[in-house]
Parts: sequence; structure tokens; C-alpha cells
Amino acid sequence: MIDSLVVFVVSLLIGAFGIFVGARVVVDTEDYTYALITALIGAIVWAIVGFFFGWIPLLGPLLVFVAYLAVINARYPGGWIEAIVITVIAWLSVLVVLYILAVIGVTGFEAAGVPGT
Repeated sequence: MIDSLVVFVVSLLIGAFGIFVGARVVVDTEDYTYALITALIGAIVWAIVGFFFGWIPLLGPLLVFVAYLAVINARYPGGWIEAIVITVIAWLSVLVVLYILAVIGVTGFEAAGVPGT
């Protein structure tokens, strides 16, 4: 139980870092705590929508991803395009961090708060 909680918290911190980087580049915000809360909300929404709709072939994963984008869109200024760009930058930055951590043997290749990682 403790191990799972530690993995979730570390993954959430890494996911929040990705959102922080994306938001900083796109909408020029510099609040890591806001990104952390956004990552937590995004992970919860992702899990809930995934539970109810994720099983639907093709449409389920799309609905889950749109729900996640809606969280980013609601939490940061701009529109859907900015939310998509924040998400893409977050995903790429998390991949870089996870790759580095995996290479040095610190963690596996996954993070909460950013989909697909």
C-alpha cells in the first residue's frame, strides 16, 4: 500500500512538471502548485471517464483524452488549441524526464497526471 502511494505521488509530481513546462511555454504561467493540482484533477478525470467509457473501442480512449483536455482547457487561459499544445509539450517533457530516470535506474517509464505516459 505504501509503495503504491509513493509511486503515485512521484508519478504525479513528474506529470505536474510536464504540465508546468507546457503551461510555461504556451501561456507563460509559472505556478508549479497550480500544475500539480491540474495533474491531480486530470488523473482523477482520466480514471473516472476511462472507467465508464474507456472500454468502448476507438471512441472510449478519444472521450478519455477529450475529458483530460477539457481539464487543461478549464484550468489554463486560452482555448482548445492552447490546451492541446500544453498537453503535447507536457507529454514530451515527461517522456524526457522518465527516459532519464529509467536510464539511471531510478524509476519505470510511467507518470500520473499526463495521459499516455
